[in-house]
Amino acid sequence: MNVSAALARIDDAVGRQHLTAAAADNVRTWLTEDRYAEYRDEVLAHIDAGQWQALDDAFWTVIPFGTGGRRGRMYPIGCNAINDRTIGESAQGLAEYVKSQVDSSELRCAIAYDTRHNSRKFAELCAEVMVAAGFEVVLLDEHRSTPELSYLVRRKHCSCGIMVTASHNPPSDNAVKVYWSTGAQVLPPHDEKIIEGVMNVQEILRVPFQEAVASGKVQMVTEETDAAYLSVVVGERFDGPRDLRVLFSPLHGVGATSVEPVLREDGFDVAVFPGHAEPSGDFPNVPDNVSNPENPAVFDAIVEYAVSEGYELALATDPDADRMGCAAPLTWKTGSPWRTLTGNQLGALLADFVIEQRGSLTPDHYVVTTLVTTGMIRRIATSYGITTYDNLLVGFKWICGQMDDAGPDRFLFGTEESHGYLTGQYARDKDGAVACMLISEMAAKLKAEGLTLHEKLDSLYWQHGCHVERLLNVKMAGSEGMSRMQALMDGFRTEPPTEIGGAPIARMRDYANGRTTIAGGATEPLDGPRGNLIIFDLAETGNSVAVRPSGTEPKVKFYMFGYTPAEQLADLDDARAELNQRLDQMEEQLKALA
Repeated sequence: MNVSAALARIDDAVGRQHLTAAAADNVRTWLTEDRYAEYRDEVLAHIDAGQWQALDDAFWTVIPFGTGGRRGRMYPIGCNAINDRTIGESAQGLAEYVKSQVDSSELRCAIAYDTRHNSRKFAELCAEVMVAAGFEVVLLDEHRSTPELSYLVRRKHCSCGIMVTASHNPPSDNAVKVYWSTGAQVLPPHDEKIIEGVMNVQEILRVPFQEAVASGKVQMVTEETDAAYLSVVVGERFDGPRDLRVLFSPLHGVGATSVEPVLREDGFDVAVFPGHAEPSGDFPNVPDNVSNPENPAVFDAIVEYAVSEGYELALATDPDADRMGCAAPLTWKTGSPWRTLTGNQLGALLADFVIEQRGSLTPDHYVVTTLVTTGMIRRIATSYGITTYDNLLVGFKWICGQMDDAGPDRFLFGTEESHGYLTGQYARDKDGAVACMLISEMAAKLKAEGLTLHEKLDSLYWQHGCHVERLLNVKMAGSEGMSRMQALMDGFRTEPPTEIGGAPIARMRDYANGRTTIAGGATEPLDGPRGNLIIFDLAETGNSVAVRPSGTEPKVKFYMFGYTPAEQLADLDDARAELNQRLDQMEEQLKALA
């Protein structure tokens, strides 16, 4: 098939509604413009075979920068897929923008990658592009964690950094996370300018990887960085008991390169769970092959092994080891059942532990969290007389941006509900290694006092009120899904519900438009960041629902918050059951709305 015949087939496919108009425009571009010449035969083959759905999925939009970079399903062609072209143009666009912002005589880029399929290949591709653009590249030459990449950017005074990972996404996906010289993921206006540059990339210039290595333009810094990173993470330790047997799962990712050595150096008896020890982009032994420590089901096999072998705490990190999940026994009685802890619960426990252990604090010391993270963080911080910054959008980059804005010297702890945690100043991204270390120290300290993590959490509820949170994900894939998401958000803005789960809505906060709508229709300006997020505050203080399209996956997220003040608690189990029943009603209604 030649290009002319293919263009006619495209027009026919649009007329038959086999291909969206947006996808058709992008396919035509890849067929007719010289910059996509090497992919033309593959595109023609798809058209000749009538693979319209595959073409629509791969071309209906240009893959954007979300909350964590440029992420999506791998496919050999397409502007809405991760492939050599989209990875290469991401690196090229980044290189050109960075060169416009910094002294060109000091160009340096840090690069790392995880265990996913094609991660090493894409890392080398990025290195080839950055070297061709005049950068020196410092490379972690084996799979390593995202927070170690963030640390490397800062340690080597790099102009930027690239991490090849799709975090906890399915095996089909990959991505590049782009970092600024601070070691944090890029924030506005840099992210917008980078994507603008990416969109205008015509030619991707590359120096062959082995040639770049031989010339010294690519330097392997794995061993020295590992040692320095281990030192700074363990530098965040607190003194205390270490009598605790810890079982750790990397979920087939990179965590064994960071978490295990950190825990050993900190004095813990730690072992890696054999079922998840193999580094593999297929994530073979986890439910649905999705290595996400947010999912309690990934702990089923880990806990079973922990109980049989006498371990007392179970930890897991996602493929790039920046998120931490945890399961622990409810009590120390023999035969006690185990239960996982949510990201909000872990954030509350760690916030209280870090603040308490630091001591000698002033009101200028602070913790940072987001608009969709439990309100318990603020209540804990207030009880210690320190500041909370929580008027932030979803994404750890905003937490790190606030950290630098407020001054890192008085930063204590940062957390978001999706199992991200950070303390210290060595990195500007969440770190599963430091989180595993701190929760292990906390569990060991509590064990010495005869308590478990769950029992400590209950004591925090008695002090600060009972908090119950829940996340509902509704998948909406492809161009049709994007239209559904847009329609859903538009509907909430134009005709918001008056109640959710039987509870009246007191106000709607719309962070896209910067307006608060009070029940009855009155509006007022909203003090907060701008983003596609809506929060419905219910009549009872502390009870709310937030809704936003995910920045990294094709789905809408509903965050539900239930709260009973401490002074209203008579029986904690009854209060928790009542709040869960309320969230059940909310979830049922939200599913219907979506």
